[in-house]
Amino acid sequence: MKRHLVIFARAPQAGRVKRRLASEIGITAAARFYRTILSRQIRRLTSDRRWTVWLFVTPDDSLGHPAWRGIPRPRVSRQGYGDLGQRMTLPFRALPPGPVVLVGSDIPAMRPSHIARAFRLLGRHDLVFGPTSDGGFWLVGARRIKPTPRRLFAGVRWSTAHALADTLAGIPGEFSTALADALNDVDDARDLRRLAARDLF
Repeated sequence: MKRHLVIFARAPQAGRVKRRLASEIGITAAARFYRTILSRQIRRLTSDRRWTVWLFVTPDDSLGHPAWRGIPRPRVSRQGYGDLGQRMTLPFRALPPGPVVLVGSDIPAMRPSHIARAFRLLGRHDLVFGPTSDGGFWLVGARRIKPTPRRLFAGVRWSTAHALADTLAGIPGEFSTALADALNDVDDARDLRRLAARDLF
C-alpha cells in the first residue's frame, strides 16, 4: 500500500504564525522564519519517493497560497474546523488506503530519515508518536489496518505539558503504540538561539 505523509501547515502570514516567537523578535521576522522552515520541509519531504506528501492547510481560504507551490494542487486540502485534535483526525479518515504519518510544519531538525523510521514502526504497531521535550508531539502516525480510534484526541490538553500523555491515555488497549524520534519545534527566541547554535537555521 502507498505511504501517505501529511504536513499540517499554516499560511505564513505575518501576525498569524509563531505568535510567541513574534512577541520577542517581531512579527515580520517570525513570519520569515516560519516561511523558510516550511519551504525547506516541503522541498525535503516531497523529493523522497518513499511516500506521497499531502498538505492540510489553514486558514481554509489559503489553498492558493504561493507557499504551497511545491505540492500538486490536488494534494492540498483544508484542515477544516474544530480544535487541533478534530482537525488532525480528518487525514486519517479521508486519505486513500495505506499508513498515514502526520507532522507539524515547523520542525527544523526533521529529516526524511525520521519519517522513514516512523513508517517502519507502523509495520509493527497501530499508532506511532514523535515526542517533544515540552510534553507534546511533533508526529502522529496510524497503520490504519483497523479503524483509527474514534476519540483518539478527545480530552487532550493542547499546548500544555500533558498533550502526549493525555493522547496516550485515551488510546484503547487493543491498539499497540510506539515512540519515534524526539524532536522539537521553535516556540520562542531561546529555541531559535539553540537552533542557530546547532547550525540548523
